[in-house]
Formats: sequence, structure tokens, C-alpha cells
Amino acid sequence: MIKVAINGYGTIGKRVADAVAAQPDMEVIGVSKTSVSAEAFIAGKRGYPLYITDLSKREAFEKAGIAVAGDVEEMIKKADIIVDATPGGVGAKNKPIYELYQKKAIYQGGEDHEVAGTSFNAHANYKEAIDKQFVRVVSCNTTGLVRVINALDQAFGVRKVRAVMVRRGGDPNDIKRGPIDAIVLNPQTIPSHHGPDVQTVLPQINIVTMAMIVPTTFMHMHTIHAELDKETNRDEVLKIFREHSRIGLVTKATKITSNAELREYTQDLGRPRTDLWENGVFEDSVSVLDGKEFFCFQAIHQEADVIPENIDAIRAMMGTVKDPAESIRMTNDALGFVAI
Repeated sequence: MIKVAINGYGTIGKRVADAVAAQPDMEVIGVSKTSVSAEAFIAGKRGYPLYITDLSKREAFEKAGIAVAGDVEEMIKKADIIVDATPGGVGAKNKPIYELYQKKAIYQGGEDHEVAGTSFNAHANYKEAIDKQFVRVVSCNTTGLVRVINALDQAFGVRKVRAVMVRRGGDPNDIKRGPIDAIVLNPQTIPSHHGPDVQTVLPQINIVTMAMIVPTTFMHMHTIHAELDKETNRDEVLKIFREHSRIGLVTKATKITSNAELREYTQDLGRPRTDLWENGVFEDSVSVLDGKEFFCFQAIHQEADVIPENIDAIRAMMGTVKDPAESIRMTNDALGFVAI
């Protein structure tokens, strides 16, 4: 069993912990928190050993009825690999301690590519991560873009991509962030960081992205336009997407035309935390004009789509599964999801 520690038990960390616990070849040996919180209580209820960054706060945790297993350094020593799900920028500061104990670590998209040196997407470059010490799972938006672009590139070749990210203002539990009655250019300059981030995984892709944030909390929405090298048609593209284990088609029959309805759908499916692990590509939006121009809308759940990627990155880095298709199958099966 691969012993996995999750450093940072927040929006991403708690989902990674549950995904690790569901895998047949992994176990959660600890999660970390900096202060007493609802998530710290949940860690206890899940049975995850809880480690804290500052042992001087141990009394506060124990007064709240939360058992403390030790400090984060102890957790790191016990782990084979650490998933660093701390806030952006903190992961880079944690790198020296991972190096000190010669531990493997996975960073999230809030860190720069240079922190790990390898940016990861299971379908696109799984084998590049095999046996690596440090890997970065790219952000939710980049993950969603890479899945579609890589699928198109493998099948038809991609000459260039132009995409717009309509981003949620804050996560559902975030009461301090996000615009009210506003659409905010984020950034005003072009390109946004998403295009260069895609190129950390798919360096050959000519891509320009633009981004804005809007007053909603659940999911981003992308508009994607790609010019293809080979001629194709809509049916062929839909076939590629249907066969992709992490692209889900939102069909016309569901009558879903919004992120809100898609969230309700995932909730009714019984998905934990209403998570949409796959891309939600709106089937009716998939278009191919003049044989080589591709268009679509897709919904990206910012809290969830990177979770299966973290699991696959663990297997690749530990070298326990060399075949990306096998790891992807294992991950998806353990999570119990079939694309929407």
C-alpha cells in the first residue's frame, strides 16, 4: 500500500484524502490543518490521523475534542508521498522539508511550474511523471483545457486554440471573495495565465486564452475554438469525446443549459459533494465548421476535476503502475464514476 499524506485538508485536500482512501493500493496516513475548523472535525470523523503545523496549538484542538496525532514533520516522515494541497505559494515554501526527508511530493496548480519541474495530466503526459520526486498537477481550468485539446490533437492535430474562461468568483464556502453585481476582467491583459499553463503539459500547442470572473460559486465555463490540421466532422469529434473517460457529454435530452442545472444533476446522481470529476462538454455546442474549425462550451468544476489527476500522479511517481490507461481505469473505478 502506498502511504499518502495530505498536507492541507481544505477544498482540494479533503477530496484527495477521500479519493486516496477509496483506492485499493493506497492509504491515508495523515492530513494536516493549521487551526481548529469544521474540516478538522470532518477529518476526525473520517478516521484520518490529524497533524498540525504548530504543536503549541495542540491544546486548542484537544479542547475542541479533536485528537492530534503530532506535527506535520512527523506526518511527512511516515509518508511515501505527500500531496501538498496548501494555499498557492505555500507549497513552494514546503519544498525544503520534503527534500530534507527525501520524500516525493505533488503540488497543485496554485504553484508555479518551476517548483516541480513537471506539470501533469494523466491522459497527456502520465509517463513523464514516472518515478519523479516532484510533480505539479495543473489547475482546474488547465486540466479541463488539456483534456479536450489533447484528445483533439491526438485524433486530428491541433493548429491553434483560442479560449475564454468564464470563472466562478469564489468557492461555495468562500464568504470573503468574489464580485457582486460585476463581471471582472481577470486579467485585463491577454493572454491569461491558462494558455502558458497548458503549454507546460502540451508545449506544442499554439494557444491564447482570456479570462473573467463572475458572481457565481459553482463551476467555470469555457468557450473553446480550435483549428485542426486534419478535416473531420461533428460526429467524429463526439465519438472521440464519448470514448474519453474524463470527458462527459451533457446531452440535449437532459435539458441542462447551465452550471446550476448541471450541479443539480451531479447531486441527483449521488456524487459526493456534487463533484463533477470530468469535463462537462455541452453536446449541442460541439461544432465543426469547414472541416477544421472546432467549437464547444464546457463546464469545469473547480473543486473536483483535479482530484483523479492527483491519484494518477501518485501511481506514476511511485512507479507502481506504468500504464496510464490502467491507472486511469483504477482511479475511476475506485471513485465509482462513469462519465455523465
